[in-house]
Amino acid sequence: MSHSDEHFEPAYLKLLRSGDLEERAGSARSRLADCDLCARYCRVNCHETTMGAVCRTGRRAVLHGHGPHHGEERPLRGWGGSGTIFFSWCNLRCVYCQNWEISQKGVGREVDAESLATCMLSLQEQGCHNVNFVTPSHVVAQILEALVIAARSGLRLPLVYNTGGYDSLEALDLLDGVVDIYMPDMKYGDSHVAHRYSRVRDYCEVNRAAVKEMYRQVGDLVVDDDGIASRGLLVRHLVLPGDLANTEQVLSFIADEISPATYVNLMDQYHPCHRARDFPPLDRPLTGGEFRREREIARRIGLPEGEDRRWGL
Repeated sequence: MSHSDEHFEPAYLKLLRSGDLEERAGSARSRLADCDLCARYCRVNCHETTMGAVCRTGRRAVLHGHGPHHGEERPLRGWGGSGTIFFSWCNLRCVYCQNWEISQKGVGREVDAESLATCMLSLQEQGCHNVNFVTPSHVVAQILEALVIAARSGLRLPLVYNTGGYDSLEALDLLDGVVDIYMPDMKYGDSHVAHRYSRVRDYCEVNRAAVKEMYRQVGDLVVDDDGIASRGLLVRHLVLPGDLANTEQVLSFIADEISPATYVNLMDQYHPCHRARDFPPLDRPLTGGEFRREREIARRIGLPEGEDRRWGL
């Protein structure tokens, strides 16, 4: 993690001035006709139907809510909060999802581009440090369309792409130069485990390629003198009971293949939710001993720890 004293300008403003941002939005919108904007590659015509789409999302995004969030990582939340926009539905089907009513039942309301842009501008007016898109992988086109409107209307906050990590390279290519801060999950070190518990194939292969591309675009996390992030990569990893997440493999990949300076939030807050009771050992909370073991592994691997590293605390 490094510091920057330079005046910050979000990446998307350069694209707005050149006209490329609108072009990106148009390209993403056209791809919805044969959708490849997440790693499911459903190839559904989302302009006409949601049938066959894992995300159950059509031309309009479904929004669960938005507002300042004071529970995010310290470089995001600062004192004004991270300006979260929670999208309904998801391209994963985690059996232990704590927000399953939102992600798998789709609780929320459809919004058009103008309404979504208004949400972004509202978060800026409330003093948030960023606009934090939560579960955005299946609504990249809708986000880009709304961003054009918001940026033209004065949006100047950095954008956070807060994702479960199952992202297509096609979508990330459209987001290059748009997103300032990527915050992906790296949920698993074994794709067979991911298939059993998140109902998705090739999670690790897709996830690792996506995180590599995210890092190529934005690099290590950069913060200002107040410790507020302006650009870079943060990675979240939730430790699961029985080491189902293969934490050592995940952390070794980050240190060896991404950057040993990567900001990692090693999270210990697993609690059985949704259908977890049917999938032992996910039917029990994480033990303190399990988390201490993974924390020691992180230290041994060499990922940095300090007051700027939350390590799930």
